Order: sequence, then structure tokens, then C-alpha cells
Amino acid sequence: MSELKVFDEGDASRAKVDTRDFETIQRELDAVGIRFERWEARQPLKPGASQAEILEAYQDSVERLKKERGFKTADVLSMVPTHPDKVALRNKFLNEHTHTEDEVRFFVEGQGLFTIHKAGRVFNVLCEKGDLIGVPDGTPHWFDMGPQPSFTAIRLFTNTEGWVAHHTGNDIASRFPRFE
Repeated sequence: MSELKVFDEGDASRAKVDTRDFETIQRELDAVGIRFERWEARQPLKPGASQAEILEAYQDSVERLKKERGFKTADVLSMVPTHPDKVALRNKFLNEHTHTEDEVRFFVEGQGLFTIHKAGRVFNVLCEKGDLIGVPDGTPHWFDMGPQPSFTAIRLFTNTEGWVAHHTGNDIASRFPRFE
């Protein structure tokens, strides 16, 4: 189940908000410009579905966002606990960074922890199957796939080069809970 914990940026010891209620999560994130919604496949997916099958199952939602936000490409990223580069890939996303485009991820399977640093607060958003999160361009954030990553996500890009991060140099990510 999806979860939101909101902290004051100076106090990682106590969450001011701690909820698993979808409407509350959506309302809290919407207040700071973060998109959070649920998608359903238009057809059932078999385990091990191909990228093409996954994109077909969510085609209506993907096309809606492409038109609405100007995304040019969509792909599918899958991570498994046995991936040989899982440690390096996890570390790649763990430091606070921004992008010059919205970072949009839809979780087809599994889960991951997006953390957004905005308005003096830190928003830990545990995303799970069916969740879409959209972090606006220029918004400081980080992502933790955990030590045993297990997820499949649709990624949408306006930049055809794909994922390009601009690290902030702020060590705040090291002071907040990780995805274990």
C-alpha cells in the first residue's frame, strides 16, 4: 500500500504526516505541485510481460500524459534483486538532484521510495503497483529502490536522451529514512 511521510527538513526523527490513505496522499502532494494518481491496465498483464505489452496495457494513460505534458518518449525499466549492478544503480539515485524536465514514473509492479524536498519539508512517498508520481522539473528529490530492488516502472521523458540528473550537493538525503 502506498504511504506518505512528511517531515520538517531539519527533523528526520518524527513525521508530521504519516498516512496510507490515497486521497490524503494525493491532497498533500498536490498542495506542493507533485502529481500522484492511480492507473489501471486496460488489459491483464502476464508475469514477465515485454516492454511493448506493458506500454500497450497502459497506452491510454501514457498517451494522455504525453499530450498533456509534452512527453516525447516512454520506456519500461525493470529491476530485480539479482541485477548485477543493483548497488551502483541504487547509489546513482540516492543523492538529492533535479532535472530540467518532469520526472514521471508509473509503477507497474513492485515499489520504490521517492523523496521530495520542497517548501521546507521532506516528503517520503512509497510508491507501489498502480501509482504514478510526477515530480516537476527543478524540484529537488531522490529515489531509493532499496537493497533488493524489485519493480517495473514506465518512465516518460521530454528529453530524448532520457534520465539526466543535476546534483544539488546538499547531503539532506543521507539524513532521512531509506527504503529497506
